[in-house]
Amino acid sequence: MSLNSIFQYFVPKDRVFFPLFEQASSNLIRLGETLQEAVTAKDHAHRIECIRRIEDLEHKGDDITHQIHLELGKNFITPFDREDIHALASAIDDVADYIHGSANRIELYNVTEMTEPIIKIAELILQGCVDIDKAVRELKNFKNIRIITDSCVRINSMENQADYIFDRAVAQLFDYEEDAKVIIKYKELLAAMETATDKCEDAANVLESILVKNA
Repeated sequence: MSLNSIFQYFVPKDRVFFPLFEQASSNLIRLGETLQEAVTAKDHAHRIECIRRIEDLEHKGDDITHQIHLELGKNFITPFDREDIHALASAIDDVADYIHGSANRIELYNVTEMTEPIIKIAELILQGCVDIDKAVRELKNFKNIRIITDSCVRINSMENQADYIFDRAVAQLFDYEEDAKVIIKYKELLAAMETATDKCEDAANVLESILVKNA
């Protein structure tokens, strides 16, 4: 190993990890936007095209997460705790996975009628993705701590709203829908979408932990 390589091993990696996290959080916004586009699409072909884009974006997110994990293995000095870097990368990846899973269920279960709860939870997922991105972009210097804390509070509130909408929607399915297959289809889709909001809250919890340790 050359002297320069040894030196680079110990240089703080602010220029490596922060851009990767910002790429990951930006990708989340695009996933959230595309899911919202899918559930509000007026025709089947447009919805399927959105689902294909979500699949591509999820793969892109996987690549970014993999790169973050590779950099953790290569670099001795990191901008904040290694376990927090791993936890944040995994939390963002989990949100992407459940957005992708929600889109897949729309296609696999042939869900053609997008109900108001589905559309509303999609809006909340996008809101959570936007707030994750806002908070992630403040990790570079912690100058605007309020932005991180406010984003985390909004994410927690969003997740509570999603829980309420999910519970009400499932209750209405059991009350008014007689076809068991329809109940299962919609409950599975709503559950995946609600879990995406749970994963947003997990990411907010990691961000709050990083803030406590470093601010």
